[in-house]
Formats: sequence, structure tokens, C-alpha cells
Amino acid sequence: MAVAPVNPMPSALSKGVKGETGRTWLIGGHVQGVGFRPFVSVMANELGVRGSVRNRGGQVEIVAIGERASVELLLLRLLAEHPPLARPELIAARSCTAAADSGFRILPSGCGDPGGAVLPDEPACDACLTEMADPNARRYRYPFIACTQCGPRYTTMASPPFDRATTGMSGFPLCRLCRAEYQQPGDRRFHAQLIACASCGPSLSFRDGSEHIRGNEPALARAIETLRTGGIVAARGIGGYHLFCDATPDAAINRLRDRKRRPAKPLAVMFPRAGHDGLDHLRLHCAVNAEAGRSLLSPERPIVLVSLRSEGTLSHALAPGLGELGALLPYSPLHELLLNGFGRPLVATSGNLGGEPVLTEPAEAEEFLASIADAFLHHDRPILNPADDGIVRIISGRARAFRLGRGSAPLSISQSRPLATPVLALGGQMKVTLALGFGTRVVISPHLGDLDSPRGLDRLESTAEALQRLHGVRVQTLVCDAHSGYTGTRWAARQDSLPVLRISHHHAHAAAVAGEFPQEPRWLCFTWDGSGLGEDGTLWGGEALLGCPGSWTRVGTFRSFTPLGGDKAAREPWRSASALAWEMGLDWRAPGIDTGLARAAWQQRLNCPPTSSVGRLFDAASAFLDLTQRTSYEGEGPMALEAIAAEASDEAALPLSERTDGVLEADWEPLVHALLDVRVTAGRRSATMHACLARTLVNQAIAVKKRHGLFAVGLTGGVFQNRRLAELSLCGLRAAGFRAYLPFRVPCNDAGLSFGQITEAAARQ
Repeated sequence: MAVAPVNPMPSALSKGVKGETGRTWLIGGHVQGVGFRPFVSVMANELGVRGSVRNRGGQVEIVAIGERASVELLLLRLLAEHPPLARPELIAARSCTAAADSGFRILPSGCGDPGGAVLPDEPACDACLTEMADPNARRYRYPFIACTQCGPRYTTMASPPFDRATTGMSGFPLCRLCRAEYQQPGDRRFHAQLIACASCGPSLSFRDGSEHIRGNEPALARAIETLRTGGIVAARGIGGYHLFCDATPDAAINRLRDRKRRPAKPLAVMFPRAGHDGLDHLRLHCAVNAEAGRSLLSPERPIVLVSLRSEGTLSHALAPGLGELGALLPYSPLHELLLNGFGRPLVATSGNLGGEPVLTEPAEAEEFLASIADAFLHHDRPILNPADDGIVRIISGRARAFRLGRGSAPLSISQSRPLATPVLALGGQMKVTLALGFGTRVVISPHLGDLDSPRGLDRLESTAEALQRLHGVRVQTLVCDAHSGYTGTRWAARQDSLPVLRISHHHAHAAAVAGEFPQEPRWLCFTWDGSGLGEDGTLWGGEALLGCPGSWTRVGTFRSFTPLGGDKAAREPWRSASALAWEMGLDWRAPGIDTGLARAAWQQRLNCPPTSSVGRLFDAASAFLDLTQRTSYEGEGPMALEAIAAEASDEAALPLSERTDGVLEADWEPLVHALLDVRVTAGRRSATMHACLARTLVNQAIAVKKRHGLFAVGLTGGVFQNRRLAELSLCGLRAAGFRAYLPFRVPCNDAGLSFGQITEAAARQ
């Protein structure tokens, strides 16, 4: 179990104090896979301290014997001057009287307490990239170059501790030269577990319908040639496969869209690094502010949503109608070689089938992507734990995680309230992450995807097992969504040996924002999303919840309406728009859609579950403005609506009324009238929608404060991925004197549910 760090200075440094002492320290935090043991060895020898260092479970155990001042100085320097990727914490310290041989050694790893940090993957470091570009270097153009400060971590780790034998590199014995570097103190590859070269390490292979080419240079050359002739290449990366194609001509992108059956969903683009900070090529096509630049260059290397420049030469088919692009930089040596060799931006979309988990194995990639890719660029380094790319968006001047992935997960968060027993949270149905809670720690998995397919369930099971194995704990309780139809909920019910706690969807959303900002004791959380099962059995999605984790009260909502078709309403905005119009007695008809039978069914309330969803209001608005009546991906209508919004609009809020149960209800009817006013431009009507809802939110907060006293305000749920709405709401709340928060570490969408479920479970113990 996780243990709180101890004070590294129980007494003052004993400057000038003579005599030997012996100390044993247990160091936790980020200390495995980051070059910490070699760092300890080099520094101890430098200070004349004898002893040893070894991995112990997920932590590091150090025995230090020598002059008292030197031993104490060693500890201080280890905690202050550690390698860049390390985050050491002194967990325990005790006296040691055992004798030590001369010198200081790195011992074989041993078992120990669970709970050590499992690090996300790291991008190729500058030193390795410089070496890879040097024709005189032994690893010139080697696609799997790595050292103690870079390379895969989570995706290649089978079990703790992080030793070569427990990683995907276990099947690659070191050659003589690599072993010499591995054993040489002071070398940057001293005890680098992923060390390899072209003689002893992983290699590339290329396959298309007519040929199978082995070898790094020939395989890479054929992949680049395929891309240059307009082909689509499925390339195996660090955490799974990407589908690559030229990002400039419409033809290649339209071919990818047709084959992947992805007609409109935005495609991410990977840009070659250029210029002093690596962003010059990207700046030719996109507007990159300081925060976006920091995110693009951060160790997480996520996909960052940035605005497209009108003068750029990228295809307009990349993000039709949005004006915003998901951009990322190369983060692996293979990506660097591929992008530098191609010389232009490449589409880099997940190698999967619509919403399913990313593919990782060559055989399954060739099976499932055969109808999409023209060729495959494989490698033989195993991917033990899949991880898709993370996604962030800059909102209110800060990078906000929308998807946790390779580089950002597993994400470890400390909580002030410890769990009595280890817990596994299963999230929702879409954008799923899992979370493992033990002691005061919560570890959130990378993005799994949607769980509608057998592969989604398989990934849930394998990730659940991997989280427990890597952190050395076995869960004793499962936490899931209250919706009995969700895949995770059904899976939890089948685990007969474990008790199951069901958490309301929106309580988990609220607890997630409260858990990320634990300094606030009381909250009003606006949980706005597409839909989730409410405590009253209806579909919620526009709620205001007052309280704290473990104790939430619904104090605000939206007037409910009844879209026809249940789950179909999420993909067919005309259904929500029609229901709103029909509720008002209006004869609105969706362009190009015969709604006669639908209206008859709606009048009889056949498959028309009531909802208070703000997400469905945004869907309806996109239909009223004829941006989309049927969508091909989640959020298509609201994204299009945000993209066309005109300049700021200072609109009135929706009227609020108090229901018999004391809940404040916002009435959407005036907004529908405004959206249907064809005398006003579509851009202006979109601006009205955003400003009106933001003002309504602020007014609800003010009204609740008058009745219930002070609180902080949290914005959570997928609706707040909308930058315009989120920024207007935060600005209005702060102007009204509220402390207002939008999550940034944990996604505000359903990817944050697992974290919220554990936060809620801890509070209910």
C-alpha cells in the first residue's frame, strides 16, 4: 500500500561529524525506468559511500554506509539532483549496522511492497535523436534507439520491477557493445533497460500484397515510397498501430475516409519537427499559441487541437467545417525517421475500427485493417500494454486533457482520503478508462475506447488485469455505473467473488472534478453531457449537484423533453430538434426527412425516454441550423455549431422556475424560438446559444448560493469540451465572485468517470 513520504531531514546535516553510520532508505515515487539506480550508484561512489541499491517491487531500496556527513549528503542530493524523469520520495528510513563491501553496487531486483509508480511512455530524448542523426554513431538511423531518459515504459512493462527481463525487450539479448555500455558507470545507458542496437535489438519489416521486406532501411524506404504514391500505411508504433497517409492531397484522405467509413470525423496530423523549437513546419499550417506549443513539446506528446491557417496547404478534408485540427509531433525514433524521410505532414489516425481499441499485434492488424491499408510497417518489439494517443485542448489558457493515452497514462493522482481496500472502477460505456484505487492513490488507465464490441470487452479485461499486476495489488471491490445496460456494469455483475458498488453517472462526474481539486470542501457541480442514468430513473444531462463526494443533492436541472428513438437520438439530431418543436406545438420539419411516422410514435410516447440533457439541446440546435441531421461520429453537431459561432453575444439567460421538489429548472423554450429565427444568421444564432446557456449557468449558481450558502463551482461532463461555452461560463462565474474550476488533468468527459467513481467510493466508506 502507498505510504506517505517521510521528512528527509529528521535532523540537521551533520557537517564535520566524524564516524561511520549505516542507513537503509526505501524510495518511492517515479524511480523505476528513469535511470535512478545508476544515478544512485554513481553519486554514492563519488561521495565514498559503500553499499547497494536495488529495485524492490515498485520502489527502490538503498543501503548506504560511510562517514555520517557523506551518507546524509547522499540522501539530500538524491532527492534534489535526481535524473529529469525521476520523482523520488523518501518512504522509510532506518539505521543499518550490516557490514558492506568496498564500493557501491546495483543488486538484482527483489520483491517488496506494492504501489510503485508505473510511468507512461517517454518520447525520444534530444541526446538519442542527435545520436540517431549522426552518420558516425553506432545507432545511426536506428528506429528503436533509447536510453535511461527515454523510450517506452508502461507499454512494454510486463510486471514490476522495471528490469529488462520484465519488459518487451526480454527476448533481445544484448550484444557485446551494448552490454559494455550497460555496465559502464557514467554512460547514459548505464543500466538502461531498453538498450539495443541494430545488431541485437528489434527491427522493422514491410509487407504489402506482393512483397515482404525485412530490415530497417529497406522496410522504411518502401513505407515512405508507398506514402509518396498516395498509399495508406498501417505502422506499428509504441502503443499500437497508426494509419498514415499524406495530409496534403484530398485524394489520399478521401480514400482513407472511404475505406475506414469515417466520412467526417477529424483526422489527426503528425508534423515533421523543424526550427529551433521543432514547431516551424506546424506554424505554416496552424496557429500555435504558447500553451499549445508547451503541450505539443511536453513529454506527453499529445494530440493538441489548434486552429488552422487559411493560407496553409493541408487538405480541407482533414477536419471538414471545423477550422481546427488535431496536431502532434513525432515522439518515437521511428516517427522521426518516417516524417523526416517523407518531408511533409502525415495523417496519423488510430489503427482501429470505428471507436474500438487500437490494434497492437501484426497479425490482427493485417486481419482487421486489410481493407483500409495498402501496406504494413511492422516491428518485432512486443507491445504488452496498448496505449492510444492522448488529446488535449487549450481552454481558458490551460491545456485540458480530453483523452488519456500514451505519454499521459497511467495517470497517478493522490487523494487525501485513503481507501480501506483496493478498488477497480470501470467507468462508463464510451471513452472508457479504468481506474485502480489503493491507499491514497488512484491510477487511471489509458483510453480504452467504446465497449460496444467483443474487442472492447477483451481490452477491459486485459487492462484490469494489467493495472493490478503492474501495481502489485488485487482489488477487493468493483465500482461501476448505475446503468445496468453498460458493458462494464454487466461484467462487474459476473465477477461473483467481488462486491460491486454502483455509482450514479452524474455523481461520478461531480466527484471527478471535486477529486481533482480537493482543497475545496463544498461544491456546486454542473454536470452537462449527452445522457446518463439519473437517480429518478430518467436520463439526466443538465444537472447542478450541490455537496461533496458521497453527498450530492440535485438543485438544478433543465426542463425535460422526449427525443424519439432512445439511443438513436445521439446520432440523429433531427430527433431532438423535432421533439423540442413538437413540445412547443411548432410544425418544424427536418430538411430531407419524412417525420410523419416519427411524430405519430412521439405522440404516443413510444420509445421516447425523457431527458434533461444539454448535450441533446446542442444536437437539436445543429439540426435547427441545418448543420447536420444525421451524424457519423459523436459530437459532430455540437462541434459544427461551435465552429460557426459569430463574435461574442450578450444574450439573456433562460427563465428559471422552482419545481415542487425545490429544484431550479431552466426552460429551453425561448432558446428554441431564437434558434428558429431565420432572419438571424446561423453564426449569430450559434453565438446566442452559447451565451444564453453560459448566462443561465451563472444565474443558477447565483440562485443556489442565495439559498444554500457558499461553494466552489465545477464544470464537468462532455458538454464542457466546448471551448466557447466553457470559457464564457468560467468568465461569468468568476465575475460573479465564484471560485470556478474546469478539470485539466482528468478529462471532463466520460473518460473521467472511473476517477470520479473511486473518489465517490472512498467518500462512502
